[in-house]
Amino acid sequence: MKLPRGRLVRSRVVRDPGTALRIALDRSLTGYAVLEPQDSLLLDGDRRGVVTFSDGVPVLAYDTESDRGGTDALADFAVPGPYSVDLYRLDPTDLAEPHDTPELRVPPGTPAEELADDPDLAAATRERAPEERLSDAADEEGSAVAAFLEDESKIDAIREEARTEARDRADEWGLSDQLVDTDDE
Repeated sequence: MKLPRGRLVRSRVVRDPGTALRIALDRSLTGYAVLEPQDSLLLDGDRRGVVTFSDGVPVLAYDTESDRGGTDALADFAVPGPYSVDLYRLDPTDLAEPHDTPELRVPPGTPAEELADDPDLAAATRERAPEERLSDAADEEGSAVAAFLEDESKIDAIREEARTEARDRADEWGLSDQLVDTDDE
């Protein structure tokens, strides 16, 4: 992901990346954060995570080491702190092209949940997010659930696992004669 160099507005080492996410939200930052996790800080590594913002709301995430984007990138660089965090301000026009990259997008509250484990920050971020971003996130979550429900083999595997576990528990508790085996689903 290529971004123009923005104007540095804050540079700190923080224990928790939620600090940077909250500052971006509070300042309605349009720009990006470069997060350097502890393994890079302490072991001179190359891993960097980048999260872009539009009016303080996260839009994209990218991990430089794994070359992955979106929620996968967040998982890649979600490690215990400390983090070096640099926040940069950019003109919204400089982010128009990168923000039009669906494979790098993240739902608005996900960085707060994944990186900071902060449900209050996630809720505040969702509250600030534009309606179309919230509907995109809901569509993404809904489509994942729909895709799962359409996969009959996964559902059958879960059912079989539940049956096996029920039989094992019934045997363990001496109730196996109470079970009725049916294949009518």
